[in-house]
Amino acid sequence: MVLLAVAAAVLMTDIITKTVVVATLSDRAPIRLLGGLLTLRVTRNPGAAFSIGGPSVTAVFALIAVGVIVFILRTSRRIQSLAWAVTLGLLLGGATGNLIDRLVRAPGPFRGYVVDWIQLPHWPVFNVADSCIVCGGILAVFLAVRGVRIDGTVANVARGAGSRTQEHQRFADGAGGQPGPQDTQGGGERPQGGSDGDHGGSEA
Repeated sequence: MVLLAVAAAVLMTDIITKTVVVATLSDRAPIRLLGGLLTLRVTRNPGAAFSIGGPSVTAVFALIAVGVIVFILRTSRRIQSLAWAVTLGLLLGGATGNLIDRLVRAPGPFRGYVVDWIQLPHWPVFNVADSCIVCGGILAVFLAVRGVRIDGTVANVARGAGSRTQEHQRFADGAGGQPGPQDTQGGGERPQGGSDGDHGGSEA
């Protein structure tokens, strides 16, 4: 299933990168790359994505993540759209990655700090899970604006198809209830042919 494959890829990438940066960068100064465009530094985030919030709401964000994961898993049964499968896969993988940090890292379950390690100029430090959550959210808004539904249909096209179906049905009902012009003419010609035959028999 595409949704679970995307979510698994996001989750594994998030776990591996966090493990590596914690093991190699925790006791080092930030590493600047690409002329300072990208900086690698390890920080512990008690809040939501991009360091939003603080320690007092860590448990709240953990419960929200659980709710999002449950909702996506329940919705996945009805997904027929590849775009929505990728979108929800990004959200599921990102939410699960950060939830694992909150469950297993210090200071305790549902209070653990999320590991962030990617920094861009004038932007809060984040991680792979955060970026996937943001990308998934943007894609979800885009698909909703375009009218793409999780079952693969498009809202505007569906309404047009429904209108055409109703028109075809009305046409079929009208054709079945009233004879067409050709039927009427054909019905009128047969008696005339019969009359000619009768006259011919009389003349004979």
